Amino acid sequence: MPEVTVHMAAGRTLEQKKALMLEISQAVAKHAGADLENVTVQIVEAPLHDKMKGGKTFVERRAAQGK
Repeated sequence: MPEVTVHMAAGRTLEQKKALMLEISQAVAKHAGADLENVTVQIVEAPLHDKMKGGKTFVERRAAQGK
């Protein structure tokens, strides 16, 4: 029973997250030889102020990009 955990910054819609989990599930089922019913995918979201890349929080990165 494969299990995949995806860590990412918060901000995607429910539809985006569902589509991502479905495609990951299908890929795992196909390439790991598992039944789709036995594949678990979990998304762990971090608030933008709690995630950093390149020495800047994601809030700072977004502000720098003008978004």
